[in-house]
Amino acid sequence: MEHFSLYRKYRPKSFSEVIGQEHITRALANQVLQNKISHAYLFTGSRGIGKTSVARIFAKSVNCENSKDGSYCGECETCKRLENESDINIIEIDAASNNRVDDIRDLREKVKFMPVGAKYKVYIIDEVHMLTDSAFNALLKTLEEPPAHVIFILATTEVHKLPQTILSRCTRFDFRLVSVKDLQQHLCDIFDNEGIEYDTDALQSIASAGEGSVRDTLSIADCILAYANGKITNEIVQKVLGSTDYDLLINFTDAIKEKDIGKTLTLISELDQNGKNVSVFVKDLAKHSRNLLVCKTCKNANDILTLSSQDYEKLIKQSQKFEEVELIKYLQTFGGAENELRYTLSPRLLLESLALSLVNGEDVTKKNSI
Repeated sequence: MEHFSLYRKYRPKSFSEVIGQEHITRALANQVLQNKISHAYLFTGSRGIGKTSVARIFAKSVNCENSKDGSYCGECETCKRLENESDINIIEIDAASNNRVDDIRDLREKVKFMPVGAKYKVYIIDEVHMLTDSAFNALLKTLEEPPAHVIFILATTEVHKLPQTILSRCTRFDFRLVSVKDLQQHLCDIFDNEGIEYDTDALQSIASAGEGSVRDTLSIADCILAYANGKITNEIVQKVLGSTDYDLLINFTDAIKEKDIGKTLTLISELDQNGKNVSVFVKDLAKHSRNLLVCKTCKNANDILTLSSQDYEKLIKQSQKFEEVELIKYLQTFGGAENELRYTLSPRLLLESLALSLVNGEDVTKKNSI
């Protein structure tokens, strides 16, 4: 039996299955129900949050003979034909590899032909920002006054690269990053459906690592499933991701707070000897500093952090040891080291330098800006 990755197997097939984008799916469903279809749409947002999936659902929905709540029914003859990926009425174009002016001229010639057994021909142009300037100019006239039977859906992760002339001719929808809570529930539903045992903390860690992307979250889950043999635990997740457990982060920041140079250097040495990625550790330190600052300054902080109760209690306890200005300095120091880590020949030496400068109370960010 052919194996499908989770993000392919659980790709949404209706507007109701799309998570975290209700502000868009509801608007599109209403347009289908009211038959108020625009000629061109622009879907913009980060990778893996549903732009192409929503475009495909919308393309089928506008052609459906018996639309259900604005989504295609999947049962009528038109829907059955459109399920075939080679159907000529829904054309997906990857602008990264079809970005020349000749490609767009070819598209302009083809839009003249009527759809076959459907109301609309829908062109989905993915990564549209990759088109050349001359290709954009070639597309402009067709996009402005397309035939009545044609709908364009442009998708991009970098909307700032699109000419204003293109933007002004599209109905724009901005896709949002999906919350950790929604991603965790999505994973829960999938794992339950697949019969996979798991700890709640493990799902929370996977969802956090996905950083708002549904596709990235499910890809991470696939990697963990390939490694694990049985129940998915938080320890397994951290091992696969190479992320840092809270106890190490707490001990390290405590050592800096206590100005214990020996303990600070020892922890870095142990980190290095255990094969941990120093760059990931610095990123985790920046996030930990930010989480401590949230605990220190915000009411109902866990509504923002969405941590397990055990980890949240640890953070609350540690945050009481620090002043706000200290945590801001920690966040600026570790968060501002990302570019330096890319080019340094010794990440360990850089981490030691950052940590000891905080032990000595130096203003690292001001020093580095000179």
